[in-house]
This record gives sequence, structure tokens and C-alpha cells, in this order.
Amino acid sequence: MDKLGLQNPVFATYVIAATIMILKAVAMSWLTVVRMMQEKGGYRSPEDLRKTPLNPSPDPKQLLPNERVERIRRIQMNDLENLPFFLVAGLLFVITDPSLLWARILLYGYVASRLLHFAAYSTAQTHDMRATLWTIGSLILIGITGWTLIVAIGV
Repeated sequence: MDKLGLQNPVFATYVIAATIMILKAVAMSWLTVVRMMQEKGGYRSPEDLRKTPLNPSPDPKQLLPNERVERIRRIQMNDLENLPFFLVAGLLFVITDPSLLWARILLYGYVASRLLHFAAYSTAQTHDMRATLWTIGSLILIGITGWTLIVAIGV
């Protein structure tokens, strides 16, 4: 069976997990725009103060940081710092031919930790809560990367 074909349930698991994470990351850009429109602020560029149908009453205060917009940007930055590693490590993990059970636990566990991290961050939960959820995802990532390295070395 081809390891990188959808007929391989381990690869299909990765494809589902990766697709959810990519869609989530892309959704953060849209959520940022929605928040800026709701808040009528949080803009970053001087040209955003031009009068347009979407900004009929420009005001220099619109360039000031807006916490509701900045929170979404911080969540997006966290995704951009973490998801590329997952996408690469997850694909390399699939090549090692892990059991389907372990692949589902680890890959879907990562997705769950990232979605819960988003929920915690977007609802202003404590740093301890966010850090715990981030740590779970990070440990999963370290685990699949370590497993991949051990298999590649042939230990």
C-alpha cells in the first residue's frame, strides 16, 4: 500500500488533521478582518485611514492598538509559529508507518489541543490554561518527531 495515498488510513488521518489546522489558520485572517470591522479600528497601515465604503469615517485613532483585534492577531501568530512544524513532522511521521491507533491519538490529539488553545485564548482564560494546552500540543509534536527520528536512525 502506498504510504502517501488516501487508501492508507494513517495518511488519511494526517490529511484530516492537517486540513483542519490549515483551515483554522486561514480562518484567523478572516476573524481578524471581522474584528477590525466590528471595532472600526485596530488597523495597522496609514492607508487604512482613507475614506472608503468600508471605512466611511476614518479617524487616526483607528491605527491605535485594539485589544480585541490584537488578541486575534496573537492567536494567529501562535498558529504561524506552531503549525508549520506540525505539518512537516506529521507527514514525516506518516512515512514511519505508525499504527493507526497511535496516529489517530497523536495527530487528532494535536488538533484538539490547538482548538482548545484557541478557545482558551479567545475567551481570555489564564496563562496557565493556555500554557497547559500549548504544552500538550508541543509534547505531541516532540513525540512524533522523536519517534520519526528513532525510526529513521534505525534504533
